[in-house]
Amino acid sequence: KPILLFPSFLNVVRWKKVASMRTPRYEFACAVLGGFVYVVGGHGIGGKNLTNVEVYDPLNNVWTDLPSLKRARWGCIGSALGGKLYVMGGRSSFTIGHSRCVDVFDPVAKQWQEEKNGCMMVLTHAIVDEELFCIEWKHDRKLAVYNASENSWKRVALPLAGSLNVGFCLANLGGKLLLYPTRGEAPCDTFFFDPNAPSATAWQTMEITRSVGTCLCCATIAA
Repeated sequence: KPILLFPSFLNVVRWKKVASMRTPRYEFACAVLGGFVYVVGGHGIGGKNLTNVEVYDPLNNVWTDLPSLKRARWGCIGSALGGKLYVMGGRSSFTIGHSRCVDVFDPVAKQWQEEKNGCMMVLTHAIVDEELFCIEWKHDRKLAVYNASENSWKRVALPLAGSLNVGFCLANLGGKLLLYPTRGEAPCDTFFFDPNAPSATAWQTMEITRSVGTCLCCATIAA
């Protein structure tokens, strides 16, 4: 299936169709590393569980195959940390369930390696200051924060009350973590988190237009 870029020049927004992926897929991991867009795993035609990986070069408008995963993976997330691609969460089969295994790709060596310390069912995620922030399904009252250089996790409480069924998204906005509801009618504030601020003032409310709707999968090449 084609991937669509969303460029903006002189405040004029345009959609542009670019080269199609070599393998049609959905529920795949997607991330930008070194100016290239990586897509990993997912479901293919007929619901086939995929192991294959490809990378998109936006300058030459071409997709290239990369070494495959050792096992199929879908419903997973992709993150660029410390010059490497991290793929975690999701499932490998309908019987095995969600895995804490992390697949790590080195673009220089073009090799995959495996780590054991990952999130499982990630609802939303974002990267701020080379740390991965996640909201997990079973821990939706706290952020799971991953430091790749130390291969360690910590938990940060969310400033929310009531049901989280309204749905939330995370994003990086000016070096701060943005937390906002995905439904405009949600009775919830928009917050931002400054990882460098004292804990008592790390969370602040923010006035921002709420995003309404569902995003299938996206990645930012340059902002």
